[in-house]
Amino acid sequence: MKTSSLDRLRNGLVLLLVLTGLWQVLYWCVGDVALRSPLETFGYTAYLLGSARFWPNLVETAQAFGLALVISVVMGLAIGFTLGLSRIANAVFEPVLVSSYAIPKITLYPILLLMFGLGMSAKVAFGVIHGVIPIALFTTDAVRHIRPVFLKTGRTMGLSPLEMAWRILLPAAMPEIFAGLRVGFSLTLIGTLLGEMFASQRGIGYLLMNAIGLHNVDLIMSLTFMLTLFAGAASVILLAINRRMQQRT
Repeated sequence: MKTSSLDRLRNGLVLLLVLTGLWQVLYWCVGDVALRSPLETFGYTAYLLGSARFWPNLVETAQAFGLALVISVVMGLAIGFTLGLSRIANAVFEPVLVSSYAIPKITLYPILLLMFGLGMSAKVAFGVIHGVIPIALFTTDAVRHIRPVFLKTGRTMGLSPLEMAWRILLPAAMPEIFAGLRVGFSLTLIGTLLGEMFASQRGIGYLLMNAIGLHNVDLIMSLTFMLTLFAGAASVILLAINRRMQQRT
């Protein structure tokens, strides 16, 4: 186990060095018109983290993303358990979910703006419509493949539907459900940032869109670097947790 962990850490460091090297080479090829070097980006990121105007925008995005993620997880699990346990509901609504997942979500944004207006509500709603469907679909598939003996045990114990979901279904299906949570995490973050980019006056997405409009390459590179770093770190942590769960089952 220790050797495997050290190997993964070493491979991760090698990957970071390779990506940084490719970034530097790309900067040498493109120049200052569209890119900044890794060193310049690191320096501007440090400056941005010390800027007072950055943190209110970060807090705004964190609040919107956190709320959207919680709603996506709760709704996704509820829908997934319902469709996974009911054949009729599954036959009727799962094709609707799959079809909805294929719709470009940006086409729904004008409707969300009419429903929620500008501000936090629209950003949260846009994050939710990105994240809830994959969580629901993964949960549905996980519940459908639970061994029937678990369900029979729950019925024999006289558990209510909520107790059945909490005490039997969730633990048994958690490794597969967690894979959906990883996908939902990433898509919810993307949806929240897109919501901030198109109809907001605060947040990381707003800063990024404003920087694009002003051709502020330093700010674009710094924000992109921080978002990539956050998404990559979160993905590594969630993947490690998922592996632990699979090893225990």
